[in-house]
Amino acid sequence: MTRLVRSDDQLDHLLAAIARTTSESLGYGTVAVHLYRPEQDDFCTTTVHGSELARETLLGDSRGWDVWGAVLDARFLHRGTYLVPHGTFDWNELAPNSYVPEVTTAASVEAWHPEDALLVPLRHSDGHLLGILAVDEPVSGMRPGDDELDVLLAVADHAALALQSAQESSVGARHRAALEQLLHVSSQLTETFTIDAILQAVCDGIHEALGFESVSIDLPEPDTGRLAPRACYGWDVDDPTINSSMSLEELAPLLAPEFEIEGCYLLTAEEALARVDRTHTGYHSRLVGHGPHAWNDHWLLVPLYDRSGGVIGLIWTDDPADRMLPSPARLQALRVFANQATTALDSAAQFEEMRFLADHDPLTRLFNRRSFNDRLELETARATRYQRPFALVLGDVDGLKELNDRLGHMAGDRALESIGRVLQEGRREVDAVFRIGGDEFALILPELGEEEARSVIERISETIRTSEDERLKGVGISFGLAVYPDHGSDPERLFRAADLAMYGAKRPGRPGRLPFAS
Repeated sequence: MTRLVRSDDQLDHLLAAIARTTSESLGYGTVAVHLYRPEQDDFCTTTVHGSELARETLLGDSRGWDVWGAVLDARFLHRGTYLVPHGTFDWNELAPNSYVPEVTTAASVEAWHPEDALLVPLRHSDGHLLGILAVDEPVSGMRPGDDELDVLLAVADHAALALQSAQESSVGARHRAALEQLLHVSSQLTETFTIDAILQAVCDGIHEALGFESVSIDLPEPDTGRLAPRACYGWDVDDPTINSSMSLEELAPLLAPEFEIEGCYLLTAEEALARVDRTHTGYHSRLVGHGPHAWNDHWLLVPLYDRSGGVIGLIWTDDPADRMLPSPARLQALRVFANQATTALDSAAQFEEMRFLADHDPLTRLFNRRSFNDRLELETARATRYQRPFALVLGDVDGLKELNDRLGHMAGDRALESIGRVLQEGRREVDAVFRIGGDEFALILPELGEEEARSVIERISETIRTSEDERLKGVGISFGLAVYPDHGSDPERLFRAADLAMYGAKRPGRPGRLPFAS
């Protein structure tokens, strides 16, 4: 048994060796190991050394404290073991389908009776139960004396050390595997600049490394600011039961300091439901346990932080495969995943912004001059091929210099942003809006003739003229219109025609009027 303490065998092989060694060295026909399952708060018979009938009866059997609490009573305790004499319990009532060996009982009062039970706790070095070693059918046919019980207890103590070592090695192996998976996922995150791919890799990594069967990463919707799933493992992003639709403000009560462990936030269902509107809840854990440290519909949240410490998203994890509350080491790994995800998202956002700015104006977020030139070439070629008209509208802001001189360039920038929003509003999906210079804008309106294009300009003019946006006070736009093929059949001629029309329409000194010409 001492050699087993230093064994590197897997747990099932170790338990079999413990049972066999106990049986052969101490002379018991049947030896069973009832392993404690913290996730269910019960004992499961995982190992039986003995007859075929004993194995068939006992293997896989599980009993809770209603049974084990009765037999591990202090009145049966003797020299560290529990000897329950026959007749104390009706086994059919207390523990139906128990194993009772078919042996003949000797006449001596010290003889072993088939319904006697001899149990030895297998304890962790800190005192909590790892399992119970049960022995039966002593070869001697007699109840063991004190010396024999002392030896049995010593063997059980060594068995407990071996079991503790094996379980801790298993936990250590899982932790190392988690770290290796974390490194693997981290390397993947640096290989992609696609935000959705990064989020999915994080979800997959949390599942594979940390054993959560359900993972979701929620980010705020741009329009509403409410959290919505962007990537999932084990769930569908469209599953309404996981779409909390919470705002970051509604989320804040869940991120209270008293629930923080290693940068993650763990709450019972009762604690969570007391802090959020119940309309935001719908999912209940599939994998739950019943022990004091078991997962039981808990909420585990891991915030994603930006560089200033603000919450920009959230990782939800649920359904741990082992049905246990995560250890601090597991939560540390989960926090590292979240940090890696945030770093990767930041890099991806910067990459996407650079890619965006290659074709867009950084102030108004409209397409830029480069995009305009490409689109005008494309639209002219398409119109030529299909013999369809399109309109080119150029607009020049009036009164911007005066606004800059009076209120500063920041005010001018805000006015340009507002004009850009007006030009974007109400456009058709096929229409394109551009900022092609400091105060110059352009619209390309496919398959519109002159009259339809004038209607678009009038609508924009009216919107700006009647706007209550203070940033638009004192400015106006002069428009110039050119239509393919009436005013030109190539990009250069069309642009020149619209440009001449625009400057012909300008009325210096009269901001707020929005004339146009063609």
